[in-house]
Amino acid sequence: MSLKKIDTGDYTIYFSEDGYKYLADYIKEKKYSKIFVLSDTHTHECCVYTFLQKFPFEVEIIEVEAGEEHKNLDTCLSLWQTLSDLEADRKSLLINVGGGVVTDMGGFVASTFKRGIDFINIPTSLLAMVDASIGGKTGVDLGVLKNQIGVINNPQLLLIDVNYLGTLPKEEFRSGLAEMFKHGLIQSSAYWEKMKKLSDLTTDDLEEIIYESVVIKHEVVRQDPKEKGLRKILNFGHTLGHAIESYCLAHRQRHLLHGEAVAIGMILAAFLSHKLLHFPWEKVEEIKATLLDYFPQEDFSAQEIESISELLKYDKKNAYGHVYFVLLEAIGQPKWDIEVEDALIQQAFAYYSEK
Repeated sequence: MSLKKIDTGDYTIYFSEDGYKYLADYIKEKKYSKIFVLSDTHTHECCVYTFLQKFPFEVEIIEVEAGEEHKNLDTCLSLWQTLSDLEADRKSLLINVGGGVVTDMGGFVASTFKRGIDFINIPTSLLAMVDASIGGKTGVDLGVLKNQIGVINNPQLLLIDVNYLGTLPKEEFRSGLAEMFKHGLIQSSAYWEKMKKLSDLTTDDLEEIIYESVVIKHEVVRQDPKEKGLRKILNFGHTLGHAIESYCLAHRQRHLLHGEAVAIGMILAAFLSHKLLHFPWEKVEEIKATLLDYFPQEDFSAQEIESISELLKYDKKNAYGHVYFVLLEAIGQPKWDIEVEDALIQQAFAYYSEK
């Protein structure tokens, strides 16, 4: 299937095999002094060799440890030092080949090294393809607090090749689906209906719905690149989702993947939407049933819920000491900057925990 490129105004998103030709043409035109490829231990093993077979230029490969726990300033310091040791200059290019951790951190490292060098994203996970690598958000965690340090800065080019998805562990693939479900809930009831029937789709269908998901995110970012208003809707499920993810990273042996935490956050947000915006109850039940088909139901003690609620104060959407949520009036009709009382959050967790 040949998917049409997307011109964002700042950079172009290319798809599949066609994208490698455009990438090569772009590199030739720019005449970079040095090209660096950043990967983690997983993508180095599974994806970098495949990428280099289609990339006819000399590169230096830089590798970091895989996992959210390594997405921090210590790793950035190591990367900045490595680039310096390898004599990177302002005419160098960093190509990020990996999932959301690699594209987030690589984009931040490139944006700040020598006040900014060019970078290109080659996302290899579903999460990175439909969400993390699009829209210019780069950054790292501060301790266990998600994405507290970063800048908004676009790549020079983005190449999405769904063939890399074959290298993903099942749970990592599932994690990316959460963002696609989210895109339907905030922008398109038709897309939500399509996602509900995911198990009936073929591989070709999957490529098409990934493309649709990219288009949905791009359209939101295009209208509000700096997150002054509309772009906040992309945080649906993330206010509590990020707090849950951070809590589990710090206190649980099994760390929840981003999509697993966001899926919980979306069920909680659907309940809150019913309470505060009269979102239909049957749709709350539909969202819960659909997401629990894909994501295992977690157990949270009262103490854990209290600790998660405490983490909400660090959410990036907060202002003037208030915690703001994105909620739904209807599927495809989100509202942002909604304040939620703590007692309602407790009720939402009780609803989520019902078997």
